[in-house]
Amino acid sequence: MADAPTLRVAQLLRAPADGSPVQAEGWVRTRRDGKDVVFLELSDGSCLANLQVVVEPGAVAAPQLAQVATGASVRVAGRLAHSPGKGQAVELKAERIHVFGGAPPDYPLQKKRHSFEYLRSIGHLRMRSNTFGAVARMRNALFFAVHDFFQKEGFLFLPAPILTASDAEGAGEMFRVTALDLKRVPMKEGEPDWSQDFFGRKAGLTVSGQLEAEAFASAFVNTYTFGPTFRAENSNTSRHAAEFWMIEPEMAFADLAADRALAERFIKAIVTAARERCPEDFSFCDQRLEPGLLRKLDHLQGSPFETISYTEAVSLLLTSGEGFEYPVAWGRDLQSEHERWLTEKKIGRPTFVVDYPADLKAFYMRLNDDGKTVAAMDLLVPGVGEIIGGSQREERLDALQARMRQKHIATGDYEWYFDLRRYGTVPHSGFGLGFERLLMYATGLTNIRDVLPFPRTPGNLLF
Repeated sequence: MADAPTLRVAQLLRAPADGSPVQAEGWVRTRRDGKDVVFLELSDGSCLANLQVVVEPGAVAAPQLAQVATGASVRVAGRLAHSPGKGQAVELKAERIHVFGGAPPDYPLQKKRHSFEYLRSIGHLRMRSNTFGAVARMRNALFFAVHDFFQKEGFLFLPAPILTASDAEGAGEMFRVTALDLKRVPMKEGEPDWSQDFFGRKAGLTVSGQLEAEAFASAFVNTYTFGPTFRAENSNTSRHAAEFWMIEPEMAFADLAADRALAERFIKAIVTAARERCPEDFSFCDQRLEPGLLRKLDHLQGSPFETISYTEAVSLLLTSGEGFEYPVAWGRDLQSEHERWLTEKKIGRPTFVVDYPADLKAFYMRLNDDGKTVAAMDLLVPGVGEIIGGSQREERLDALQARMRQKHIATGDYEWYFDLRRYGTVPHSGFGLGFERLLMYATGLTNIRDVLPFPRTPGNLLF
């Protein structure tokens, strides 16, 4: 069977059971020894289902078959046949098995249900489990759906820099990057002398590609970034990570209404595309992780989104009669419990909240005519709360500089950003979506550590 094609498990499960010679490669998920027959479940990560391999008496030499244990990596050559078992159309009748790597009895992923906490402790192996295999395929589908959407919309992709001298959020939560000798740090006026560092200035890992996207949007009209971002925020919550991916489109000649319209088209389109590509994985998550997930996503895809102002949202919350844990008042940020009440109990569908108090939002958001609020938007969805945050950017130089002074942001590193307002400034808008937050919403998983392949969190840098 040297010329037999090697096919992925997903291909073999759809192939005709006509006795064709084929080969499959993968890892043994389970082994079950019957009276005369050995049954193997083979996985290669290409789909949720396993391929059943049937080893009949004498088909494979006993010494070779003895090496085939749960966790072993193998190549199986044989012929596809109709399967009499339930839930599978075909099975592979083995004629030869080659073992690439065996697995001893202490293989960590035996056939039983493991807790997420345990699986996090074996992050290098957990992707072989059903849950994390499904999440990886869904992540892959959503990743490419993002690029496909923006390319079809005519956006130009910007691979934004990871190293930066600008704090896009102005919150001081950047990881510092240095090539200085930490045993002999040069000092100047009581501070490290950054002029002697690699870049000749203070540098950090980016918290956002937005500022660079604004520069690109001032030349290419519509652009987007999609890449890793970093926050040195010492938070151990289930929703925070030190390294995560951000999707950040930016549109020139666009106001907040255009920004909302893009965000609604975007999230509906990528969820639809991912569901079409991974229907079995979404069904698995609906059954095992969040009962009602598919119904929730149907609602997202089929509902027109609502828009209310922050002031209207606060009024609704104050008159709700609910005993919220966090107090509600104009000027306070909305908490997850407030956001979920609005979308789940009051409005009943995804909702944009717009025009937040200026003090709650970043320096680059456009000040409204009332002088108190900015042209900001948050998209709130049932089951999660905020999933997208965006704004119309402040295109007026004097207003931008005044806001930065108000927020005590040093302007020395932003001269290039001011130039975008000096030379051919235009109204422009954009938003940011944390990719892992989206994946949590799409899978029903509740901890960001379970949707990141190799999570980086405070005290955790295993790989």
